[in-house]
Amino acid sequence: MMCPYVPPRWRAALSFGLWMTLAVVLSMLGPPERTLGPNIRAVYLHGAWVWTALLGYAWAAWLALTALRPGADPARLRASQHWAWVATFFWVTYLPVSLWAMQTNWNGLFLAEPRWQVGLAFAVAGVLLQVAAALLPPRAVAWINLGFFVALVLSIASARQVMHPPAPMFTSRGVGAMQVSFAAVLLALLMAQRAAVQWVQALRPAAEAAAAQDASPSA
Repeated sequence: MMCPYVPPRWRAALSFGLWMTLAVVLSMLGPPERTLGPNIRAVYLHGAWVWTALLGYAWAAWLALTALRPGADPARLRASQHWAWVATFFWVTYLPVSLWAMQTNWNGLFLAEPRWQVGLAFAVAGVLLQVAAALLPPRAVAWINLGFFVALVLSIASARQVMHPPAPMFTSRGVGAMQVSFAAVLLALLMAQRAAVQWVQALRPAAEAAAAQDASPSA
């Protein structure tokens, strides 16, 4: 257990760093694959990173959906926004991880890959929407988070695969060991995402209190 005297925001930041480090270490320790060899380890991290962002967006959308019901707890609206912020961070940062996986396994970058273009387009859209959401009422933000997730899933499902192969963790020999490694990396990244949300939640009350103090009339 972490020291209780450490402020919550620092505990969350430390937890985030530790879980991210563990995810990278676990991906590097994963078993090789028959065709890709040890290069599959870049795919472990890349795939888990994408799924972490997707699951974060899914949870933000679920919170938004439940918060839009009459009489719902307003805290769900704030939680949806926090999860969407962190999911956007993971979605944007998955792009350089994807480039590394491309270079490692394809010996080059194929930026015309439809799934890469979908990822890039939604990274830009996600950042712009979250910036715009800061100026909108909470219920509008909830609709944004819900609609963004639906559009993202539909776009990924309809994107063609040119060089992007099916996930080797589910199609190669020895899938059991690879699936365990992938699940371990995914779990570590999900814990890192949860710590990042806790960090945001710890920072926001302090920022709101400081803003209220600045806005109050001086004695």
